[in-house]
Amino acid sequence: MTTALRRYPVLVALCIAALFMVIPFAIVAVNAVKSPTEYAQNGPLSLPEGIYLDGIKDFWERVGFGRKLVNSALISGAVAVLAVALSVLNAYAIGIGRIKGRTWVLAFFVLANMLPQEALVYPIYYLSKEAGLYDTRLSVIIVFTVIQAAFGTYLLSSVLGQFPREIIEAARIDGANKWQVLWRIVVPVSRPTLGVLLVFFFIWTWNEFLLPLVMLISNDNQTVSVALGVLQGQRLMDATMTNAAALLGVLPALVFFLVFQRTLTRGIAVGAVR
Repeated sequence: MTTALRRYPVLVALCIAALFMVIPFAIVAVNAVKSPTEYAQNGPLSLPEGIYLDGIKDFWERVGFGRKLVNSALISGAVAVLAVALSVLNAYAIGIGRIKGRTWVLAFFVLANMLPQEALVYPIYYLSKEAGLYDTRLSVIIVFTVIQAAFGTYLLSSVLGQFPREIIEAARIDGANKWQVLWRIVVPVSRPTLGVLLVFFFIWTWNEFLLPLVMLISNDNQTVSVALGVLQGQRLMDATMTNAAALLGVLPALVFFLVFQRTLTRGIAVGAVR
């Protein structure tokens, strides 16, 4: 054991970190299928004697979880796709096109990415009211597309800045215009990196709370994270339903991550080789 700690300290640290993440999830999952009486008698660390699904069912019906699930999936999916597309276009102009003032443009995107969301609440609220987009899913999609694309542009600009110029020059000699170079050469070669961004953008948007809370006040437009926060604030749930809510809130994002795990692994491996 001591030898393993000395040889693979990073691996051991990752295993410990994974363990600390898995244990809370397992406790939540166990308590989500435990009856309130059993929870009160045996505590949160005991194993359930049977599968109790009324907590999950009651929570699903109380918040209209199916509708919230569709809203979150629609918003997160649209933001992920649009933010990746916008990041590619911006990074192509900055990294390969070498526009003037490239350093200042990148500095602007870094600043936009570092700006706290609390500072954006009132301007976004005011502009959405003026544009007639307040309390619509489109307003949240637009806002998060811009926010996520700021990070994506910064990351892809450095990647595309190292793109082999010989390949681009050869394509131009063969008669390819800028759009053809982008969609037939740059995008296919950068697909692993784009896949990683797609996964991250989806999960980041899924977990957002503050801006959707401010921008989506109608029950039919709320996302999963907002519904969980609002219902928790009402203090109307027992321990079993609280754990059921936590489980249902994190499970879709976890499933999405596992489905696209190969894409994420492939993108990171390609980046490491480069």
